[in-house]
Amino acid sequence: MSSEEPTPPDAEAPDPGVPGRPGTGTFTIEGRAAPGLFVVGWLATVIGFVVVAVGVMSRGGLPATLLLLVGLVLLSIGLVAAAGSQGIERRTRADLEYRGPSPFLVFAAAVPISLLAVIALSVPLVAIGLDVDGPVAALLSVTIQAIVYIGLVRLLVVDTGALDWRSMGIVALDRRAIADIGGGVLWAVPVIFVTAIVALVLRVLIPVTPVSPLPPTGTTVGFIVSFVAGVLVAPFGEEILFRGFATTAWARGMGARRALVVGSLFFAFAHVITVAGSTAGDALALAAVAFVGRIPIAFALGWLFLRRGSVWASFGLHAAFNGILLVLAEAYRPL
Repeated sequence: MSSEEPTPPDAEAPDPGVPGRPGTGTFTIEGRAAPGLFVVGWLATVIGFVVVAVGVMSRGGLPATLLLLVGLVLLSIGLVAAAGSQGIERRTRADLEYRGPSPFLVFAAAVPISLLAVIALSVPLVAIGLDVDGPVAALLSVTIQAIVYIGLVRLLVVDTGALDWRSMGIVALDRRAIADIGGGVLWAVPVIFVTAIVALVLRVLIPVTPVSPLPPTGTTVGFIVSFVAGVLVAPFGEEILFRGFATTAWARGMGARRALVVGSLFFAFAHVITVAGSTAGDALALAAVAFVGRIPIAFALGWLFLRRGSVWASFGLHAAFNGILLVLAEAYRPL
């Protein structure tokens, strides 16, 4: 007879998220606070990814387009459900300083949602003969992206009680906020100087030139539209997601220094995921240059946000940085 005592029938079942058992509970619904949401998240994400991959590998045409759309819808549902499930699970963990969904997961959910919205918007733009690669379309695109970023932060983070707007440094535009914006603007020239040095070194090591997301238009109206997109709309949405939410969440969970590093690399990576090239090697070179070239501004934005505790400070730097580069690009565009 075994000397081991039998486990009491009413003993508590092991938590699927217990540390020390990596991977043993990743795919189980046992002990989950929201098992249905967990299952929907995993299934929709996996199936959506497969459908998108099949659509991309197809030869184009209506079937491929429909596959891509269906895949993006499934990915959107799955990633939002997964983020919601993760947030619910973390709210039961008393040992966590931050009890919301991972910033990586929230950003991942924003990608297919933004793509679907941009595709839906492009249909009427094409119908009225508007250039989908022009400045107006770019303004609409970054506006959609900002709305998606803010909407997901509201839905998955603020409404669930993981963080509130004030704790993320997002407050009303009052006198202090205006002062923070001004302080951020002052850092733009030094950061551009460092960025220029990095760009020169990269150009010697990797002789490729990244394409600007807002290239010079050559017209006054086009420049104004691009200026609004690059200086006001895009920085506002990105600062709320990458600094207000992501950096705050990581600072609570891993400390300010690690949050600065992770948040900066995350910001730089998020700006190169859509980089394309004529060949795989060309695309990789362009992505590497674009990634490394954004490291100085990424670290400066994160440092300034953590130092001031205000998203308006990093917004001021971000807006001024983009604005100066847009003006220089327009002034020195090839004739």
